Amino acid sequence: MKKLSLFIIFFFATAILFAQNEKNISAQTPFKKEIEKLSKNDKIQKAFTIIQELEPSSIKELIELTEIPAPPFQEQKRAEHFKKMLEAAGIDSIWIDEVGNVMALRKGSGNGKTVLIDAHLDTVFPIETDVTVKMKGDTLYAPGIGDDTRGLSMMLTILKAMNSASIKTESDILFAGTVGEEGLGDLRGIKNIFKQGAKKIDSHIAIDGGDINRVVSSGLGSLRYKVTFNGPGGHSFGAFGLANPHHAMGKAIDYFSTVAGDFVSTGPKTTFNVGRIGGGTSVNSIPFETWIEVDMRSLSPEKLIGIEKILKEQMNKALNDYNSKVQKGPKLSLVFEKIGERPSGLQEESLAIIQRAAAANEFFNRTAKIGAGSTNSNIPISLGIPSITIGRGGNSGNAHSLDEWWINEKGDEAIKFGLLLLIAEAGLSK
Repeated sequence: MKKLSLFIIFFFATAILFAQNEKNISAQTPFKKEIEKLSKNDKIQKAFTIIQELEPSSIKELIELTEIPAPPFQEQKRAEHFKKMLEAAGIDSIWIDEVGNVMALRKGSGNGKTVLIDAHLDTVFPIETDVTVKMKGDTLYAPGIGDDTRGLSMMLTILKAMNSASIKTESDILFAGTVGEEGLGDLRGIKNIFKQGAKKIDSHIAIDGGDINRVVSSGLGSLRYKVTFNGPGGHSFGAFGLANPHHAMGKAIDYFSTVAGDFVSTGPKTTFNVGRIGGGTSVNSIPFETWIEVDMRSLSPEKLIGIEKILKEQMNKALNDYNSKVQKGPKLSLVFEKIGERPSGLQEESLAIIQRAAAANEFFNRTAKIGAGSTNSNIPISLGIPSITIGRGGNSGNAHSLDEWWINEKGDEAIKFGLLLLIAEAGLSK
């Protein structure tokens, strides 16, 4: 439950961050015309109708997938089931890659480009969590029902509608169910897709949010470290005078907090937090280790590098200062372990994929709000590849909690929005 509480805090912190940084935008005229023309196409209109007809199937698949537990590093069963669903929907080729991502390729007419659309397979809940879906009135209750299982069911319905309406695109489309988006998964699935030497991706759409008008267009970068001071340990009375890691860590946190506080007081918003502290065996024992877990975030890659440098410098400074006064037994040692890295990145709102999202929102009588978030989009954005994260639609709440819920209020609209945006980005083939 302690881990779950940390995930809940992380979710709400991310939501607050988006709200603080969001900005309303209007689509530029060329993109409004592009979406308007596309929406009037007979095949697109047919796909919209099919999406409405598939509503019962979409909900059924959402429930099926939700009831398969999938914590980070344990997504295999859900991945296999999702792969079978994609195969049944109709796809040109499909495989599970070396880290566990489900990858499904729908070939285009051959302009040489590839658009990736993904939703993540994993949830924040331990494997033993009861993920049975319960319905009360029109509301579905289950851990993970929204984040991000609804994204998976949306992709399935988009694929079915494209196939049933005989929609062909110019670009190849790669549908992916990705692993390791949550927590210590550290975006390992999307990192593998964009690793050096992998298949070239020209643009990316992630489905992983709430309202469809909220568009994550910037990546909030983060670095997480576990820092450990190690010592000999001993009895609090009999071994008094031996180096004490707790005492050194207190000095280290003070050093870091003071220098980092000055560093983040100017420039792009940058934050730091010592979130967890541990170590020691009893009140009457000198601990043999003390560890902290530190989270550092910024929209600026340079600021993130800067605060990482400060962390290492100040921890080492505290170690050296403390060890200089140790006169009995061995001195302390220091270990840094990077436990998380999400690169940051910014994109101009004039970028085509952002403008298309704004125009598609306006088609559904909404105003797009762009902002920063920590999602799968962090990776392509940091690499200079156009990427946004869009919402799952419907009405939902209590994400990352055991009483998470989702209501199918205009849920079909979110799927239509996703389809329209995807085809605009991939290009409708004549």
